[in-house]
Amino acid sequence: MLLVLCVDLDDDLGRKTGIPTPVIGDEDVTEAAVALATADPEDSDVNVLFQGVNVHDELAADGEGVEVAAVTGVDGPDVKANRAVGQEVDRVLAELSTSEEVSAVVITDGAQDESVLPVIRSRMPIDGMRRVVVRQAQDLESLYYTIKQVLADPETRGTILIPLGVLLLIYPLVVVANLFDVAGAAVLGILSGAVGLYSLFRGLGLEDSVDGAAESVRNVLYTGRVTLVTYVVALALVVVGGVQGVETVDAVGGVQGSSLAAGTTLAAFVHGFVQWLGVAGVTSSLGQITDEYLAGRFRWRYLNAPFYVVSIAVVLFAVSGFFLPDAPGVTALGLSELAMALAAGTLIGVLSTLAFAVAESQLPSAEPV
Repeated sequence: MLLVLCVDLDDDLGRKTGIPTPVIGDEDVTEAAVALATADPEDSDVNVLFQGVNVHDELAADGEGVEVAAVTGVDGPDVKANRAVGQEVDRVLAELSTSEEVSAVVITDGAQDESVLPVIRSRMPIDGMRRVVVRQAQDLESLYYTIKQVLADPETRGTILIPLGVLLLIYPLVVVANLFDVAGAAVLGILSGAVGLYSLFRGLGLEDSVDGAAESVRNVLYTGRVTLVTYVVALALVVVGGVQGVETVDAVGGVQGSSLAAGTTLAAFVHGFVQWLGVAGVTSSLGQITDEYLAGRFRWRYLNAPFYVVSIAVVLFAVSGFFLPDAPGVTALGLSELAMALAAGTLIGVLSTLAFAVAESQLPSAEPV
């Protein structure tokens, strides 16, 4: 018996029509083809199904024992899809219930579906294979239609035409830059960098992330959240702290008169930076606490945040100062002063935790909205 096997590797038939597969029999395959053509007239698997029925009818007219079936994979990796096709082929062979040896004629619409041929060959001999190509796809009219359809799609248009346009503008912009005594290499570097960033942006699929971030910023602006202001202030304080940390490293290096060890450099940078970082942390945490209170979600334990920040900043400032010599902008600490600072940092954290835990157990908090 000859089995005409229509292969739909990515399961367009099942996903778009909901018809359970495999589909066996010329009438059922014809109905499935009509259903798929109704759901998506442009799907090439429609032609595969009709071609399978056509081959079945031709062979049946010649008096040969023949059956037609449509099998599908899954919309996923080729290995997973091939296994799904193999399972459906097994079901088709089981339902045929014939004592004759079954061989197959495989109908596909492209090279991707043909990757399943070894799976089918492991279950039955393959007498032939036919790839369905729509005639219009070979004509200039179809090429024009395809290009027109691609350009009409906003997403495809933005993905293809923007980098292509930038690439085509490189030469004329370099010529114009040379006329104004601007280095053409600089223009070329800027444009190629822009194309590279755009390609990475599209390739990594960051559109949704950027849109979500922009939407969040708009919501923050419209709802008047205090954190927007405090975060900006905190960022400015972190930048100032970074500059102060570098200046502290230079000051310590000037005092020692030689290159600093890695540990001393790190201690100097932390000593100059941590004060500003602590203020930034307190500022941002107070903004967050304010927003939680205004939203009706305030809890007394939220007030621990600024005290924790201060506690950590005190400890880091004291430890870094213990390893540094006297220098401009440096508070050099002795062993006893370090012990007092560590004790103070610990007490700040512990007492704030106990105080606000007691407050939360004794005083009402706002119910979450």
